[in-house]
Amino acid sequence: MNRKLAAMASCFALSAVAMACFFVLSAPAADPSAEVLTFEKQMEAAVVRGDVTFLDKICANDFSFTHGDGWTTGGAPLLVENRAHWLASVSKVPYAYRELDSVQVELHGDIAITYGRYRARYKAGNPEQREFIVWFERIYARRDGGWQFLSHRTVHGPVFEGELSTPR
Repeated sequence: MNRKLAAMASCFALSAVAMACFFVLSAPAADPSAEVLTFEKQMEAAVVRGDVTFLDKICANDFSFTHGDGWTTGGAPLLVENRAHWLASVSKVPYAYRELDSVQVELHGDIAITYGRYRARYKAGNPEQREFIVWFERIYARRDGGWQFLSHRTVHGPVFEGELSTPR
């Protein structure tokens, strides 16, 4: 009787393991868009903290950050920084905050394009130009199992606090 009970218990245990494996293997994969948004929020938090070590790990060697929207109307951007220049700027910890808003993700396999805006505030500087919004487009690539920041391009802005109530 004990052998029969032991055999039944073993069969039950194996069935439970098989069912657990089935549910784990058939569970939907994590939402890649949500993964990109989480990554982008981590990146923004690192910018505010001045966490150059983290940003250095996630930025591509040929990273580019284009400030200002002058280029959208045939003019020049305010500034174009490569990886080294951008990291040096961030290392000065100039922001009180940078908050993402209205961000969308467009996926193309291992390439993610995000577009939206962030609201930011400098810790110091001209009081009329401390708080601002920027509409942007960013490009990320999945490499070695994680996302890498390739490019940021401002598509509208910066629009400073005094200009926020004026439609553009």
